[in-house]
Amino acid sequence: RVDASLGVCLDVQNTLVNNAVMRFGNDDQKKRYLPRLAQNTVGAYALSEPESGSDAFALACRASEDEDGDAYRLTGTKLWITNGAEAGLFIVFATVDPGAGYKGITAFLVERDFEGFTVGKKEDKLGIRASSTCELLLDECRVPKANVLGEPGRGYKVAIETLNEGRIGIGAQMVGLAQAALDHALAYVQERTQFGKAIAEFQAVQFQIAQAQTELEMARLGVYNAARLHDAGRPFLTEGAMAKLFSSQVAERVTSLALQLFGGVGYTKDYPVEKLYRDAKIGQIYEGTSNMQLQTIAKQIMQRKG
Repeated sequence: RVDASLGVCLDVQNTLVNNAVMRFGNDDQKKRYLPRLAQNTVGAYALSEPESGSDAFALACRASEDEDGDAYRLTGTKLWITNGAEAGLFIVFATVDPGAGYKGITAFLVERDFEGFTVGKKEDKLGIRASSTCELLLDECRVPKANVLGEPGRGYKVAIETLNEGRIGIGAQMVGLAQAALDHALAYVQERTQFGKAIAEFQAVQFQIAQAQTELEMARLGVYNAARLHDAGRPFLTEGAMAKLFSSQVAERVTSLALQLFGGVGYTKDYPVEKLYRDAKIGQIYEGTSNMQLQTIAKQIMQRKG
């Protein structure tokens, strides 16, 4: 609930990897990989590239059929891969037919020890520092055709559907860390005294906390609503995007307020709120930036009105 690093590790493992294998994997793939993912193997999801962030399907990573006809050779670079340092299984997206656009993208189940696969630089990040974020290097990496996840050329479907679900998880992550920051602040303002009384007795402080708690509760309800729709098998694309957008904005505001209420000590590592403040920023960036969420929401609204 509180630690965003642990939250995103679990979100990637459960939402982006496990769910993708369960939904798109064949019986053989499920038998080979799901027990490992449940017992001893960390999963990672490798879509982003140096020139492919928000433009997620502008992939430079290429996959070509091997000479023997029973495998693909993957070549390219992936960036910003969560769980990269620890993962034993990666869902890697590559283009088998560049001329087909997004319909040429294919998802592959790539094991860490496959020939031609290397985990590169680990990023030194502002926040979520206990979660590894790594570069992946693929140099003629040989992947058996039996490890194509879904159908060749249908990798975009795997990516879209898993990321849509992942937005709910990121929304929950942001709500949890924001609540932690507010809880710390609530305790501190009742202990810290200025002008002869606890700073919690000042109306200015009370109003700030009331506003923060109200926004946080609205963000929480948005996440719950998106999750409810998902679990009921109903459309949730718009609500999931709204939940991620709003909760990440609220998390940044609430953690900033918490740090402000701690004053000078809040800016030090002696107190926990500076970490939560640093962790919050990523919520507006990964698994779809805030602008991409706004684009999704706007498109859905316009379609409804048309």
